[in-house]
Amino acid sequence: MKSKEENLLNEQGETKVLDSSCWQFMQATIENLSQQQIDQAQLQKLSPAALAYLGDAVYELYVRMYYLLPPQRSESYHRLVVAQVRAETQALHLRSLTPHLRHSELEIVRRGRNATTGRPKRLDPEIYQQASSLETLIGYLYLTDQPRLAELLQRLQLEK
Repeated sequence: MKSKEENLLNEQGETKVLDSSCWQFMQATIENLSQQQIDQAQLQKLSPAALAYLGDAVYELYVRMYYLLPPQRSESYHRLVVAQVRAETQALHLRSLTPHLRHSELEIVRRGRNATTGRPKRLDPEIYQQASSLETLIGYLYLTDQPRLAELLQRLQLEK
């Protein structure tokens, strides 16, 4: 990460500049949310669905924080966030992160994919599995390795 600013390119090729204090704030928020410590034995008892449940909340919070600045109307915030938390977008994010994942993280993704059972009727089952896999990974990293979670979240190409 650059010391003074972080440059991100959205899909239109426009650069979004976030200063390091914004990234530090997002990372600190993610780290500070976890007040309850969980040991390895407890972690092993959690189902991929439980990890995805947590990951969904952490991911949405990250996306909401990302769009917080510059200030906008509530409707604009909502539109931007909903576009990013859709299963189709989450599946794209998982595919973009896959080359950067470690072996252990790929195993969590696999567990999340294989644990998905139901799905909304409007979705292709593969898209739903990929979105659930991303949420499972985010939930797992939130509980086990928050600096790594922040690193991966910064790789996401969120649209403006």
